[in-house]
Amino acid sequence: MKKYFLVVAFLLFFACKQEKDSILTAQQIVDKSIEVCGGDLYKTSNISYDFRDITYALDVTKGQRILKRIITTDSSVIKDERYPNKFERYINDSLVALHDTLANKYANSVNSVHYFAYLPFGLNDAAVNKELLGRVNIKGQDYYKVKVTFDQKGGGKDFDDIYVYWFNTNTFEPDFLAYEFHVDGGGMRFREAYNERSVGGIRFVDYNNYEPEDPLHSIYEIDSLFLANKLKLLSKIELRNITLE
Repeated sequence: MKKYFLVVAFLLFFACKQEKDSILTAQQIVDKSIEVCGGDLYKTSNISYDFRDITYALDVTKGQRILKRIITTDSSVIKDERYPNKFERYINDSLVALHDTLANKYANSVNSVHYFAYLPFGLNDAAVNKELLGRVNIKGQDYYKVKVTFDQKGGGKDFDDIYVYWFNTNTFEPDFLAYEFHVDGGGMRFREAYNERSVGGIRFVDYNNYEPEDPLHSIYEIDSLFLANKLKLLSKIELRNITLE
């Protein structure tokens, strides 16, 4: 009889856990992830870091987030500043007039680096759509697999890109992400987070950046290729000298 009750108790526990997981929505998973990775600090902190010998900075002024890139050469200092509604480039503190096409190109480049640096912050932007694809197991750990797409309005130049995030079911941290892009011939990437650290209360990671060895029909299959060791390491995404105020 005692053995019978233990079996029933286990089944009830497992059923309750499944029910709890099934109640979670993609929105709730992302909300929890942002909370544990930095929360409101993303909105109020000034951040600086180096990436590939270029300095990037986020300045928060009166609630406005200004994304910066500072390139130092032997003869000049180039400072790019991306505001919510404009882009400016300075060379040795002098404002440079740019054609809209070039300004948009620079602005997108600056935004891309900052976007990945602060993940999962940004996944609650107004143009972001989220869908829970289910749960998967990667290297013995369960993950919530979440699809992210963007509305054309407010979604930026690459609004038709598709992202997939894998959130640890225990910590809610995004340990993996993948995306399908269409510029420059298109392609797919898979990123594996490593070197996780907290700076001033915000989680930062570096990434192993992979691509499929062979053409892949669906971005949603890329985690299976990762597990099968069928992804090729392209580069490492490493942030250095991170400071936060």
